[in-house]
Amino acid sequence: MLNKAILIGRLTKDPVIKYLPSGTPVTEFGLVWNRRFKSGEEWKEESHFFDIKAYGTLAENLATRLSKGYMVVVEGRLNQERWTGQDGKSYSKVRIVADSVRIIKKPQAEEIVEETVPPANEAQIEEDLKALEGEGAPFDEDDEIPF
Repeated sequence: MLNKAILIGRLTKDPVIKYLPSGTPVTEFGLVWNRRFKSGEEWKEESHFFDIKAYGTLAENLATRLSKGYMVVVEGRLNQERWTGQDGKSYSKVRIVADSVRIIKKPQAEEIVEETVPPANEAQIEEDLKALEGEGAPFDEDDEIPF
């Protein structure tokens, strides 16, 4: 099964870093993606907000390199967290757990800058890429797009 999320958006606030009891760093931040569309003759915009979480080295790097307003590309996976509140009710929230984050644009910057924040486990990513190479691509670059 595939669980992959790729988003481009702006940070809604500065990242917050916390540490698990094991000492593993965890950074959380919000991302907003704005969708512009035309309804009749009028242009409209709607905003979509996503919660992002990162662990380990990636979490530490994000906490020191990012701040509110940065435009980033987040690649990761969806993760559903479930818990029971003090009121006894069950709650659930879907977040994106980041595997990699690339900075596209800094706040107030005129030019587009692309910078990759080092991932948490580069060895695992290399291993995953090698495994994918053996499976073959789902389509060839010369193939026509079916829509």
